[in-house]
Amino acid sequence: MKVLLTAVAYFASLHLAEGQMNPKEKMAAAMKTIQDNYVDSIPEEKLTDAAIGGMLQVLDPHSKYFNREEAQQMQETMSGSFSGIGIQYLMERDTVFVTQVTPGGPAEKTGILAGDGIIAIDSKLLAGQGLSNYAIMKMLRGERGSTVAVQVWRRTSGTLFTAAIIRNSIPDRSVRSAYMVNGAVGFISLRMFNQTTRKEVDSALQRLKEEGMQSLILDLQGNGGGLVQEAIGVADEFLQKDRMVFYSVGNDHGKDYYYTGGFGRFPEGRLVVLIDQNTASAAEILSGALQDWDRAVLVGRRSFGKGLMQKGFRLADGSVLELTGARYYTPSGRSIQKPYHGARYEDNTATRLASGELVNVSVIHFPDSLAFATLVSKRKVYGGGGIMPDRYIPIDTAQYNGWLQAVSGSGWIHETVFAYVDSNRQRLKGLYPTFADFQGRFVVPEYLFPRLTVKAREAGMFPEMPLQVRRILELEMKGMIASQLYGSNQYYDRVVNTGNESFQQAMSIISDSKQYAYYLKGEQNGAHH
Repeated sequence: MKVLLTAVAYFASLHLAEGQMNPKEKMAAAMKTIQDNYVDSIPEEKLTDAAIGGMLQVLDPHSKYFNREEAQQMQETMSGSFSGIGIQYLMERDTVFVTQVTPGGPAEKTGILAGDGIIAIDSKLLAGQGLSNYAIMKMLRGERGSTVAVQVWRRTSGTLFTAAIIRNSIPDRSVRSAYMVNGAVGFISLRMFNQTTRKEVDSALQRLKEEGMQSLILDLQGNGGGLVQEAIGVADEFLQKDRMVFYSVGNDHGKDYYYTGGFGRFPEGRLVVLIDQNTASAAEILSGALQDWDRAVLVGRRSFGKGLMQKGFRLADGSVLELTGARYYTPSGRSIQKPYHGARYEDNTATRLASGELVNVSVIHFPDSLAFATLVSKRKVYGGGGIMPDRYIPIDTAQYNGWLQAVSGSGWIHETVFAYVDSNRQRLKGLYPTFADFQGRFVVPEYLFPRLTVKAREAGMFPEMPLQVRRILELEMKGMIASQLYGSNQYYDRVVNTGNESFQQAMSIISDSKQYAYYLKGEQNGAHH
C-alpha cells in the first residue's frame, strides 16, 4: 500500500499537461528518457531493434524485422549456396560426427569420411563447451577460400589427425530428392524456393525425362515457400506459354499480373502435386496455379493459407524490414489467405488436429461466396483459407503421438541410427551393395528399439513405445540408415514414401488414366471425399 500511495503521489506531482506531439519526436523522447533514467544501461541499438519489433506487432504475422546478423543468414539461405566444408553432421557427447559428405566438396577432397568425429575446430576443443548446432555451423562456415583446421578422430582405425580444409561454395539445394519411382513415374521433392530452385527443378526434370519419365509426382508437403519469382519459374516448367500464375494487389489497389514464358520441360504429361497443412506461401502460389489451370491433381490436406507477399527493405546498417507489400490471388481470382487476427495463427497442425480437420474432411466447410471455377474444366474450387486438394487424405494421427514427438525432438533416433551405421558400415555395404538390395531385404534390427525406450524411461517419459508408433519409427529409422549408408537424402524419401498415404494415393491416380481424368474433369471435389 505504501508503494502504491507513493506512485500515486508521484504521478500527481507531475502536473501532466495533455497535448499533441509529433510521433517521431515522441519516439526520440522516449528513447532518451529510457537512456537517461533507466536503472541499467541499455545500448541504443538494442532499444531501436525492440522499438521496430514493437511497431511490427500491429501489422500482420508475416511482416518481420531482421537485424544485421539475421539478415545475413536469411540472404545466405535464399542464395542457394554458402561457403563451408561440405558435410552433414550430428552433435553427440561433445563430438561432431560426420553423417554425410558432399560428393566433390572440400571435406571429401581432404579425405573426410562419414563416421569421422571432429573433436576440435581451429584448435578449439568442442568437449565440455556446451556448443549449439548453430555455433558449430558458424565455426565450420566462413569466407570462400579461407582455411579451417579440423582435428578428426577416425574410430575405424583409431587414428587422430588434423585436416586443413579450404572452404568453398556448397550448394544448399531446394530439390531435396529426385528419382524414378518406376519406369514411367518420376518424383521430385521440393523443400523451399530459393535463388537456384528453377535451375534445380529444370535439371531434375531433364534427368528424369532422360530416364524415361512420362508422369511426375511433385512433393510440396512441408514446403513453407520462399522466393515468389522462383515459384513463377517452376510454374513455367509445367504450364503453357502466357498462362497467368497469379496476380497481386498492393496498397495502391493496382494489379500486377505474372505469366509463364513457355520455356518449361514438362508442359504435358500427368502431374500430381502433394500438399499438406504446412504447404505455404510460394508453394501455394504454385499449387493454386496448377489447380486453376487443371494442370495437376492435388492430393493431401488443405494448405496453410498464406496469401500475402513480402518485400524486403534494407536499412543503411544492413538490417532488413520485410513487410507485407501485397496480397496475391490465384489465376481464378482466389485469395487463399486465412484470417490472422486471433490466437494460434502459426499453431497450424495443433489447431487443425483439435478441430478434427486433419482426420475428417466433412469438418471443412467453405461458404458459397468463396467458390470459384477452374479455367479449363470449370471445376469448383474455393478461396479464403488455403488450397483444398482434389483428393483429401486424412493424417496418420500416430505421427503426432506425444511419445514419438518427444523422442524425435530429443535427437535419440539420430544418435541410435548413427551409432548403428558407424559400427556396421562395411558389413552393411557388403550385404546391400545397392539401394535396391537394401530396400528389398533390410529389416531394422530388433535390438535398436529397446535402446530408445531405455533412453525415454531414463528421461522419465512414459508410457513405453506405443504399438501404433512402432511401424512409423521403423520406417523412419530405415530411411535414416539408407541416407547415411548411400550418402543422399533421396534414399530417405524412397524409404519413407512407401508408408506415406498421400504418395500411395498419388501413385494410384497417376497410374490410372481414367482416375486421373476423373479428378481433372471436376466430377470429384476435394471437399466431398
